Amino acid sequence: MNVIVDLCVVPLGVGVSLSPYVAACEKVLAETGLKTQLHANGTNIEGEWDAVFAAIKRCHEAVHAMGAPRISTIIKLGTRTDRSQSMADKIRSVEQKLGKTTGWA
Repeated sequence: MNVIVDLCVVPLGVGVSLSPYVAACEKVLAETGLKTQLHANGTNIEGEWDAVFAAIKRCHEAVHAMGAPRISTIIKLGTRTDRSQSMADKIRSVEQKLGKTTGWA
């Protein structure tokens, strides 16, 4: 089953700056070959359910390996069975209604 996930991984007990941990998670996601889109409060991930959740697990492992004793993760996800829909499709649909053109492929 295809899933689109909005992922926000928050390491706890590591100080104020979280960008090194976000970067580590982004590297993990890039290695998976899944479609991703970094945004200001997390990352959107698109792919097969098992592959996406395996990638999320790898993000946790990488952040813990960097010394984070705790991680709080927020996951929002959506699936469809009536038709195939990508992240780009969803954005394009809204932008068309707004009369905008999209940069999404």
